Amino acid sequence: MEGRDIGTVVFPHAEVKIFLDAAPEVRGLRRFVQVDRVGQPGSPPARQPEEVIRELRARDERDRNRADSPLKPAPDAVLLDSTHLTLDETVLTAQAIVASALDRLHSQPCG
Repeated sequence: MEGRDIGTVVFPHAEVKIFLDAAPEVRGLRRFVQVDRVGQPGSPPARQPEEVIRELRARDERDRNRADSPLKPAPDAVLLDSTHLTLDETVLTAQAIVASALDRLHSQPCG
């Protein structure tokens, strides 16, 4: 499950938490390619990449400073910075984090 407060508010006792992040410039360009470039072939994008990046920065600022459920990693979350990773590399890294955490949990003595 993903979301901006999943590990801190929705599932604070989850056994594995990953805080996925990337530089705002990278996230903005990914968003631009994913959403704003989609449209009619040959038509200009709805927004320019710089605008998307500005909007992401503003949203992050609002979310980090809100009183209710601020955007922040849970204390026990693993930070996964995907700035320099492809989607496939990010998925493989997340899978490795989960597998490692589950191995640790299952190797602990019961009781």
